[in-house]
Amino acid sequence: MRQQNPSQVIPAPTQLRLKAGGGRLGAIDAAAIAKAEAALKSLAGNFGAWLQDEIVKLEAARQQIKDAGVTVETMENLYLRAHDLKGLGTTYGYQLITRIAGSLCRLIDDKDKRASTPLELVDAHIDAIKAAVRDDIRSDEHPVGRVLVEELERRVKTMAG
Repeated sequence: MRQQNPSQVIPAPTQLRLKAGGGRLGAIDAAAIAKAEAALKSLAGNFGAWLQDEIVKLEAARQQIKDAGVTVETMENLYLRAHDLKGLGTTYGYQLITRIAGSLCRLIDDKDKRASTPLELVDAHIDAIKAAVRDDIRSDEHPVGRVLVEELERRVKTMAG
């Protein structure tokens, strides 16, 4: 004789639906999105200067490594500068910089291996970022940009094993 299973599933209430607009389709205000996009567009004139500021910080991080050597602090500073550019490159209109900075982040991501990172490859990434801005190479659709980023990524992949 089989016993019936007396268990019952009781779904837990979820707050996600409420946090995402109460479950109503269209809860995101299209006017607010348009306003945010317009604000971003109005700031676009500053992107060049802001990008230059980020590159100056990246260059300063590289110089710090040359002056003080490879330390936990100098490599962390470099990583943070590269990570910022990874996040900001596309916002500033340079998808290529996002990709190159992402490659640099992968190169120095492992804190335990940073001390053995070949600085020539770090320099190649930084120089590539600076060249992209200097020559206004914004995406990997540009033939030089594509070859450059693919080679950097290939070398980083080789380093990872």
